[in-house]
Amino acid sequence: MLRSACLLSATALVTTTALANDKLVEMQENASDWVMQTGNYANWRWSELDQINKDNVGELQVAWTMSTGVLRGHEGGPLVIGDMMYFTTPFPNNVFAVDLSDEHIIKWKYEPQQDPNVIGVMCCDTVNRGVTFAPGEGDRPDIILLQQADTTVVALNAETGEVVWEAVNGDPAKGETATMAPIVVKDKVMVGISGGEYGVQGHLTAYDLNTGEQAWRAYSTGPDDQILFDPENTTHLGEPVGADSSIKTWEGDQWQLGGGTTWGWFSYDPELDLIYYGSGNPGTWNPSQRPGDNRWSMTIFARNPDDGMAKWVYQMTPHDEWDYDGVNEMILADLEIDGQTRKTLVHPDRNGFSYTLDRETGELLVAEKFDPAVNWATEVVMDPSSDQHGRPQVVEEFSTAANGEDVNTTGICPAALGTKDQQPSAFSPKTKLFYIPTNHVCMDYEPFRVSYTAGQPYVGATLSMYPAPDSHGGMGNFIAWDAAVGEIKWSLPERFSVWSGALATAGDVVFYGTLEGYLKAVDAETGDELYRFKTPSGIIGNVTTYEHGDKQYVAVFSGVGGWAGIGLAAGLTDPTAGLGAVGGYASLKNYTDLGGQLTVFALPDRVTSGQ
Repeated sequence: MLRSACLLSATALVTTTALANDKLVEMQENASDWVMQTGNYANWRWSELDQINKDNVGELQVAWTMSTGVLRGHEGGPLVIGDMMYFTTPFPNNVFAVDLSDEHIIKWKYEPQQDPNVIGVMCCDTVNRGVTFAPGEGDRPDIILLQQADTTVVALNAETGEVVWEAVNGDPAKGETATMAPIVVKDKVMVGISGGEYGVQGHLTAYDLNTGEQAWRAYSTGPDDQILFDPENTTHLGEPVGADSSIKTWEGDQWQLGGGTTWGWFSYDPELDLIYYGSGNPGTWNPSQRPGDNRWSMTIFARNPDDGMAKWVYQMTPHDEWDYDGVNEMILADLEIDGQTRKTLVHPDRNGFSYTLDRETGELLVAEKFDPAVNWATEVVMDPSSDQHGRPQVVEEFSTAANGEDVNTTGICPAALGTKDQQPSAFSPKTKLFYIPTNHVCMDYEPFRVSYTAGQPYVGATLSMYPAPDSHGGMGNFIAWDAAVGEIKWSLPERFSVWSGALATAGDVVFYGTLEGYLKAVDAETGDELYRFKTPSGIIGNVTTYEHGDKQYVAVFSGVGGWAGIGLAAGLTDPTAGLGAVGGYASLKNYTDLGGQLTVFALPDRVTSGQ
């Protein structure tokens, strides 16, 4: 009965009429499978499976493993549909189809032929956050969707691995690359773009799921017809944005190099028929070169999936001075706030504030720090009558714009990689808590003047990173967050940033991985550690679970890398390399090394049989 009740709660956001791909919505309700990278449209990373629970998780054993054949950072995770598992690797983005019912044989393997020069314009390692599944329709078979590093979107026949269609989404020669997992909404597949450090103009693009033809493209910066805004009906904090809301906040034509890339996680509310995602940093990192609020970088967007028109937006970090990309996951949950159940969107941002908004209107409900070390701003103004409503109150001491070019501003918390980066959180409908992997890292930041050249870095800042001072000495925490009030319920210190995506289950267990390579399981209510296992390499992948043959499995990639592990992954030694991360994580090499492996865990038969 408990599992049934939670299932109804978990699928309330994704069960509706013909607004969504009905078969895909139905498939999300099957807890045995894992049909989306984030579990469901609401980005919960939650499973109804409870064979593995807090009383027996300590008995977990390795069930099977598989090498991916590729080193560098392994983000994302596998999908499971019936007897098949699908996953991709870092560059060159090989895709595997593994038969779970036949000794885990590789049924097919897709090997893209990409120009290796694309590696040189990938900002923060050669990661890929996973493939996406779309059920067949009409003459089109079930397909697996991949966005390659070179931006090519490929639809593969899920049965054979043959290419059904492909589309080119960007140009690596201009610094445009791709790392994100696509999302399928109704008859479209939607993809973002990377390249915020190369002066690109970020965008979200929708392609026809059957043909691969471009349906629409919405830029993050630019005139209204490019950003798909209705000046009278698109709102920001409840007020119409007005004409030219973006270009008025840039000097001249700087918006054309404005960044605002879209490489994070997307969510979808079928009832409201809105997709949600965030945009990244403005270009360049030197704020003195781009006066103004630089809209709509660092922004949450709510858009109509049919035509891309924006319903509402909220800019979290106007005139960003610290590289606090706003691309992190948007988690959709119905929460009780001030005695009233609200349809909310919860977004733990890079800037160290976690935001809770009404996902229908964009009303700001909660904005609180989810790491006490955050110091660049004192608060986000919540009073709707204030001319500062929704704006963070910047502390001048930590303002790289106020201190000026060629001045090293020290002690800024968080560092550019944020209080969290893209590593996705989990939400439990049982506890109503959000389980957030975080960074506990500060930085020194010196901006300098830089000129734009297509395909060349357009950064304009030198950084160094280090653990938050006067704290536990480590660089990360794994926390339980109450988004209804904006409070940390418990926090587990970690030696390094927690760069792995979390998983919450009906067994009252929360899983996450560490940069040293540990898979950990903790009690969802208390945070007490219940299990740990050291995998062959650091974990930056996202923990997933599935059921096959009446047995529950937990799966995770190990393969150190990503921004935090770029020094180890790419063999860098200059402390300021990797946009400042190399020096901060220099000791990581003492705890792990490169790898590329899928490790799958299960309980021994004596436990599942009750012996």
